[in-house]
Amino acid sequence: MRWQPGWSPWVGRVVRTIVVTGFVLGATSGASRWDPSSPQMTPGAGLWLVATTLTLLVVHRFPLTLFLVTAASAFGYYASGLPGGPIIIVPTIALFVLTRQRGPLTAGSTGSAALAAAYLAHIVLTGSFTLAAGAGFVVVWLVAVIGVGTAVRYQLDALAARREQADEHRHRLAEQERLRIAREVHDVVAHSLAMINVQAGVAAHVADRRPEQAKEALLNIKAASASALKDLRATLAVLRSGEDKAPAPSLAQAAELLEHARDAGLTVDVHGEAGDLPAPVDAAAYRILQESLTNVVRHADQPEHVDVRFERHPGSFTLRVRDDGRGTSPPTPGHGLRGMSERAAALGGRCTAGPVDGGFEVCVELPIEGEA
Repeated sequence: MRWQPGWSPWVGRVVRTIVVTGFVLGATSGASRWDPSSPQMTPGAGLWLVATTLTLLVVHRFPLTLFLVTAASAFGYYASGLPGGPIIIVPTIALFVLTRQRGPLTAGSTGSAALAAAYLAHIVLTGSFTLAAGAGFVVVWLVAVIGVGTAVRYQLDALAARREQADEHRHRLAEQERLRIAREVHDVVAHSLAMINVQAGVAAHVADRRPEQAKEALLNIKAASASALKDLRATLAVLRSGEDKAPAPSLAQAAELLEHARDAGLTVDVHGEAGDLPAPVDAAAYRILQESLTNVVRHADQPEHVDVRFERHPGSFTLRVRDDGRGTSPPTPGHGLRGMSERAAALGGRCTAGPVDGGFEVCVELPIEGEA
């Protein structure tokens, strides 16, 4: 029986015990009434049956002990000459629970020990080593119950393993989605904020002496902030809807990034052309270029010039961004560098970043499928 979540397990145990008790009492009483040769049902026999079936309330906690107890009770009941009935169902349930919880080895050894003890009791009580014809049924019963219990145990273990794998998969997908969202928000906001910060510094520096230049810096701040808000709204709209319908970033829009860098006081030279790229490669290259230029503005030591190189090779695309910011030591990986590496790795490429002669260089290589 399947219970609604939140119900106490004791509800099922109580119902099971009541059903088994009613079935055993009813079947035993009916058999003694319909069969004139059978002993009549007595209050003592009824109490014996009820006491045996009530052990099912706690069989989940003591399956081994209660299997031995109920098996001994059933053997004693049948040997006492009381009206026959299906009391064997109680040790059957106990053996099934024992197999599920402890495994077939424990259940098999315990069942074999119970059969051996029953055989010794038979010898003591009857003085005969001969078994009745029904003794073979007991062995078949033992093997069948343990077999069914083992099959159910393995099935439940497999189901639990699948659920665990499904939970782990959902957790992994959620983590990947969280990282994707973090990268998108970082890429959209960090670049514009870096440019705004530079332009604000320029405006503050020349506000008194060259108001025209300060006004130009403020207009650049206005344009950069408007662009950032637009991109951020589009990103958040996609995240809320769960549908990836926002325009994909592309190197076709690289001119805007380069213009922002020039507005920040850098001279930018572009070498080569990206050409037509697969959408995932194009988007990743755009974001990496964006983050590279942002890092030049935010972290480079008094940079003046940036070289951007697009290189096409058979089966791959290479992007290099090099500045003259006098880089001297390897950088401490932050969100930006980590995000660039993650984007490249997701496409099967690689991204390296480090100091070069008199500056700093980011180099990313992305594979292009279908090219040879």
